[in-house]
Amino acid sequence: MTVEALTADLEQALVRALHQEWRDTNWFLFGNLLRPPVLSLSDAPGVLGIWIRETREIRIQRKMACEEPWGVVEEVLKHEMAHQFVDEVLGKLDETAHGPAFRKVCEERAIDPGAAGLPRAAAEAQSRVFERVSKLLALAGSANQHEAETAMAKAQELMRAHNVEAVQARTQRRYHFERLGTPTRRVHEPARWLARIIADHFFVEVIWVQVYLPHQGVRAQVLEACGAPENLAIAAYVHAFLEQTAERLWREHKGNGKVRGQDRLRFITGVMRGFKEKLESQRVEGQGKGLVWVKDGDLERHMGRRYPRTQTVRRAGTTKNAAFHAGRAAGQGIVLNKPMTSGSGSRGRLLGPG
Repeated sequence: MTVEALTADLEQALVRALHQEWRDTNWFLFGNLLRPPVLSLSDAPGVLGIWIRETREIRIQRKMACEEPWGVVEEVLKHEMAHQFVDEVLGKLDETAHGPAFRKVCEERAIDPGAAGLPRAAAEAQSRVFERVSKLLALAGSANQHEAETAMAKAQELMRAHNVEAVQARTQRRYHFERLGTPTRRVHEPARWLARIIADHFFVEVIWVQVYLPHQGVRAQVLEACGAPENLAIAAYVHAFLEQTAERLWREHKGNGKVRGQDRLRFITGVMRGFKEKLESQRVEGQGKGLVWVKDGDLERHMGRRYPRTQTVRRAGTTKNAAFHAGRAAGQGIVLNKPMTSGSGSRGRLLGPG
C-alpha cells in the first residue's frame, strides 16, 4: 500500500511504533545507554534515514516506512541509532560518519554498516551451489517417482556437502536475513513446524519476530531466517513451496469426505510433521556417506549479536486425530520439485500452486 493511503491517525500510530522500536532496540542492542531522540518522518527523496547530532533527531523516510517491509525500516533505524551511539555514548566526534568506531559498533551488533541503497534481506544468490540445487529440484519434477525422489535427495546431499565444506574450511561468509511468509497476529502450529523444518534442514537460523503493519496500525509476528545468501534463497523457496503444497493437499483431502472445523490445522500440521520425518531419514542416509552437519558457529554468534535477548516459548501439540495422520502420510510423499529463481527482499518468493 502506498504512502498516500496512510491516514493521519495511522501516521501518528506509525510514529509511536517507531518510538517503541527505538526503545526496544536501545534495550537489547545498546544496553539502554542512549537517550530518547526526536523521531520524525521525512519526505526527503533519496534519504532513508538520518541522525542529526545538533538537534538530536532521527528522521525516517515516510515513503519507505509505509511501503517497505518493516524489517527494512528496522535496519535503517538501527543504522541511525549506531550513529547516535558513536556521537553520544562513545563521544567520537572527530571521525568520519562511517569511520572505524561506527563500523565496530555495527559489527558488534550485526547491524548493516552500509551507507547507501535500500537494505535488503538477502543479496542475489548467484553461487554455483544455488544453481546446481535449482537444477536438481527442477529434475525432481519428473513423473517417475523414483527419479524425483533421487533428485531431491541429491539436492539435499549437495547442500549438506557445500555447508559442511564451508564450515570446516572456516570460509568467511557474509550473513543476511530474510522474513519468510506473511506476518500474522497468531502463529498456529503448522507454521511452527514449518519453522523447525527450515531451521533443522536448510542451514539457516530462525526466530519469530514482531513487526508493525503501518496500514493496519497493528503488530504481528513473522518468521525471520538468517544465513548465507544461497541458503536463504533455498530456505525461502522451501518455505513458500511447503505452505502452498500443504494447502493443495488439504483441498484434495477435503474433497474426499466430511471434515470438521479444526481438521485443517491438524491436517496441515500432519503434513509438516510427515515431511520433516522424510527429511530426517534422508539426513541419516547422508551421514552414512560421511556428511555430518555441525552447526555453523559463526552464524550462531551472528544471531547472538543480532538478537542478544531471546526467549523460548513452549506450547502443547495438536490432537493427533484422523486428519493429522492423513496429513502426515501426505507430507511423507512430498517431493521438492520446482526450479527456483534467485532474488532479494524480505517478502520471500511467491510460487504457483505447489
